Amino acid sequence: MAALATGLWVSSVLLVIWVGICSPVCVEVPSETEAVQGTHMKLLCISCMKREEVSASTVVEWFYKSEGGKDELIYEYRKVHHEFPSRFSGRLQWNGSKDMQDVSITVLNVTLNDSGIYTCNVTREFDFEIHRPLFTSSRLIHLTVVEEAGEDFTSVISEIMMYILLVFLTLWLLIEMVYCYRKVSKAEETVQENATDYLAIPSENKENCAVPVEE
Repeated sequence: MAALATGLWVSSVLLVIWVGICSPVCVEVPSETEAVQGTHMKLLCISCMKREEVSASTVVEWFYKSEGGKDELIYEYRKVHHEFPSRFSGRLQWNGSKDMQDVSITVLNVTLNDSGIYTCNVTREFDFEIHRPLFTSSRLIHLTVVEEAGEDFTSVISEIMMYILLVFLTLWLLIEMVYCYRKVSKAEETVQENATDYLAIPSENKENCAVPVEE
């Protein structure tokens, strides 16, 4: 029975690995919204295809809008990549995938003026035998560029918890060592007292203390 359960578990693991290799999973995750001045910032835009077995032509448009401004087309993919003249000229780089599910771009050497709202528009035209339906999706990224990287609150909490755990474990080890030391010392004192009492007994009494052996 145990061998059967083990065999089923191994088969399940192999099946999951095989499915993961043969059919990559597409997950639409949000983009980061904070960048440090002078670094490269990837504007993540993932639009998963629900019908991957059907061929589709994909058009990607990236817009930028400053605070109080209007949407400005800065990058486009329509069979070819095209970067429009803007404040980002020479600083935009395609960072997507070949299957056009990841249509991200990277802003090189970001500046404080790059803060604003970035819009990723994806339009797909599916090629069915009878009709060619259109699918559109849009992602908004509110990017804030800071001069220096701020310390992450989560990492601070994690460090504090780690130090607390280390202190707790250290105290626990010290308590265990003291407890074991006292226990060993008490056992040694007990043995020493018994040996002292035994030596204090006269020789003739020691012989009487011997247990008689029945024949």
